[in-house]
Parts: sequence; C-alpha cells; structure tokens
Amino acid sequence: MEKIITLNDVSKEFKVLNRREGLMGSFKDLFSRDYRIIHAVNHVSLEIEKGEIVGFLGPNGAGKSTTIKMMTGVLEPTSGEILVNGIVPYKKRAQNAQKIGVVFGQRSQLWWALPLIESLKILKEIYQVSDEAYQEMMNLYTSLVDISGLLHKPVRQMSLGQRTLSDILAAFLHNPSVVFLDEPTIGLDVSMKGKIRKLVKALNKEKGTTVILTTHDMGDVDALCKRIVIIDKGTLLYDNDIEHLKGFFGAYRTVRVRLGREAEELKEESLKRLACELEEQLKAKWPQAQSLTVHTKESWIDVLFNQEEIALMKVVGAIQERHRIYDMKLEEISTESVIRKIYEGGLE
Repeated sequence: MEKIITLNDVSKEFKVLNRREGLMGSFKDLFSRDYRIIHAVNHVSLEIEKGEIVGFLGPNGAGKSTTIKMMTGVLEPTSGEILVNGIVPYKKRAQNAQKIGVVFGQRSQLWWALPLIESLKILKEIYQVSDEAYQEMMNLYTSLVDISGLLHKPVRQMSLGQRTLSDILAAFLHNPSVVFLDEPTIGLDVSMKGKIRKLVKALNKEKGTTVILTTHDMGDVDALCKRIVIIDKGTLLYDNDIEHLKGFFGAYRTVRVRLGREAEELKEESLKRLACELEEQLKAKWPQAQSLTVHTKESWIDVLFNQEEIALMKVVGAIQERHRIYDMKLEEISTESVIRKIYEGGLE
C-alpha cells in the first residue's frame, strides 16, 4: 500500500520562560532570563497508508495537537523527519495545503455571512478545482446527505451540527489525499453524530481519502476507525488495531447496573457520588484488584473488573449487600474503558 504520511523519530521541544514572581522578578526578567525546555513530542515514528481512517488519541496535553500541527506544516519539528504526500510540510506549506483538508474545532473555513454554496464556490477557486471535478463532488454530496436545505443558508444561521457537516463538505471539496478531523462530533446530538460519521465513512470509501481523526468520543472511534494511535506525554504508547488492543484485556468485563428505579432520575452529580461510594466499598473488599474501577454513563453505573481477579457473581453479590439492583447488563470491555486503562498504564 502507498504510504501517505511518514513520521521518522520526530520530536518537538518548546522553550518556555520561567517567570519570576513579583514586580522585582519581572524587572530581573528584563535583563536575565531563565528558560526551561518542554518536550511536547518525543521520538515518534509511524506510517499511515492511503485510505486509512486512523484514530489519533490521547488525554489533553498529550502531544496530539502538536503532532497534527507538524503534519499540516504549521509547526516545524525540532528533530526527525515528516513526509506528507512525499513532501516536507513545513518547507512547502502552500503545496501541502493544496493536498490536505482540515476541520479544526470551531475554526470554520466557511464565510460567516455567505450561504454555503457561495463558500464552496470560493473554495473551488482557491483550490483551483475544475468545473467537472466540482460538479462531481457536489453530485456525490447530494447522494450521501440531504444538503438542499443548507446550500442557500448563511453559515451564521446554521446550528453547530449543520456548520460541522458543512465544514466537512468543504474539507473534502478539492479531493485532498488527507483530511484531518479534530473533534468533529463534539457538542452534537446523537442524530447529528450519526450523520457526520456516516458522511465521513462514505467519503473515505468513495474517494479513498486518508482520514486522521482526533477525538475524545469513543463512539467516533468505534464507528470509523480500525486502527488507533495513542500518544501520552509526547510518547507513542500504542499503534495497532482496536481488536488487538482489546485482546490485552480479554478477561475484563463491565457490569452495568441501575441501583433502584430512582437511578434514572438522579442528577449527574448525585450519580457520580453514588459511584464513588460503590467503588470505595468494592476496593475495600478486594484491595488487591488493580483492575477494579467504577464510572457513570448516562443513568448507569459501570463496574469494570478482571474475571481472573474477581468472579462475576462475587461482584454482583457485593453490590447487592448495600444496594438494590433494579437493572443490570454484562458487557465485554468497551473501547472507552480500554483507552482509559491505557492512560492509566494498563499495558505494563
């Protein structure tokens, strides 16, 4: 397969001023400055092939955004080599920009006061898209999603979901080889998330576009990605497919419980307090169970445990000692739980 993106031993350092406190400290900083070096990305190497959808994951401050900015040419690496479509992004920014598409949070590439169709026509001229190629993309968009109500609507009048969808259409318009999507479904309702995921998957299939997806929504990962890259503290922790990662946690299970009918009516804060109390109870009973964690999701409390450490019936029995279980489900470990365990050092 053709390699679209190559990172070879890439590092990025930032020089940050250690500011002294107080007025006198500020005065001293004018004449004598003390700096510290922050290692944002440490010796990261990876290859991404044409047509892949890769989930690029990590907690806040992990180095994801810095790595993405180096791939797009916004930042120059301190050391190592990056190639995107065979060129060095920061050395040929204009050429690189012609071959990539980006959707970065609230930074829209659409014109706020103009209807979507006018923004798309302007982007057509900027990227020098031929009339034939432009019409082909518009026909493809129409076949994949209903955009008739959006084309003549000013961007400022669109909902967040409509703007996000429109930005994705704009990012794919010039048929780039790589599209970078940063948190594309954040703040969207379930219905719009489904539309966005369906659109991205269809465009990837139809055009063979490589997609780099950064997200904290594991629903995006499950729906779109076969491969995930996990980075934390600037270091590459994992680079493989999701199912392989789940294999490390084959004995893990999640018991999802609702503790009484009132659980559905509990406020989020009260539900989290109940989950904390349950976690303290279970960890006091099995202090050796390193895998045991308790989290909330919607109106459910999720108890993650390792069956090699604790039997299922013992977990359920311990919960029933203090709480009445109104509803219960047993599930294999979710992608979200797997990623959380990785952040906590679960592959060691």
